[in-house]
Amino acid sequence: MIYTVTFNPSLDYVMFIPSLNIGGITRASRESIFPGGKGINVAVVLERLGFPCTALGFCAGDTGKMLQNMLKGYISHTDFITLPAGQSRINVKLKAEQESDINGRGPIIPASNIEDLFKKLDKLQKGDILILSGNVPAGIDSGIYARILQNLQNCGVQFVVDTEGQYLYKTLPYKPFLVKPNTAELAALFQVQIDSEAKLIHYAKQLQKEGAQNVLVSRGEEGALLVSAEGKLYSAPAVKLKTPVVNSVGAGDSMVAGFLAGWLKSKDYTTALNYALAAGGACVACEWLPKQKDILAFL
Repeated sequence: MIYTVTFNPSLDYVMFIPSLNIGGITRASRESIFPGGKGINVAVVLERLGFPCTALGFCAGDTGKMLQNMLKGYISHTDFITLPAGQSRINVKLKAEQESDINGRGPIIPASNIEDLFKKLDKLQKGDILILSGNVPAGIDSGIYARILQNLQNCGVQFVVDTEGQYLYKTLPYKPFLVKPNTAELAALFQVQIDSEAKLIHYAKQLQKEGAQNVLVSRGEEGALLVSAEGKLYSAPAVKLKTPVVNSVGAGDSMVAGFLAGWLKSKDYTTALNYALAAGGACVACEWLPKQKDILAFL
């Protein structure tokens, strides 16, 4: 079974507007609402590619109830922990000349509820896959993901980590199967400027030296770079879009889901990278997350 963990899920309220009138009234031409959060996004895309998932995480208040109800139509199984106070966040996504995001803060997660999550994760078995995605709410130590991996280190579980900064770096000693920074996150982690292919490869390999098995670096319009566990380099351009970008939210999450689906189908890195780029390209061409037919068309 594939499990995802989303510490700070959301309802994503998407508003299409002709232009943003700062200080005045802006009227939307249309709007939509979707369940959100990086782990949730990965789970939805994996489900659409034929891989059932269990989504774990935390929800709170009426927005948390609505989120869980919405997910019933997208994910095989959810097992969220209900927090005693607060509201799951609402993120506002403004679609105008440029995309703008206003992301909510989210509820406080008490230490006792963190331990509840560990009890759920203790049930994972050999052969399961655990995907840790996104940042966590304020007040939680940057070593939380590393603690999860440490706790499951000898259980035969494979780990996928898609986060940034110390949240990512501290997981590396536990040899995650896949990490997926983008170029900016990779540069920020090592506090350098990455302005060449050589530097990109160097710092991707550095993550591997620190413990990551496979390093997938998403590069936006330039595609992606993969340093495989076998030590080989793979690089491919992004899919050329025939229409303007519709949505960039969830593109990186779609890449993670696509890579994992491609790898599980074939155990071939070229196939996995192609699936990753197809899923990412399909995401930016649709209003929310891509469906299987969209991904296969881009593939």
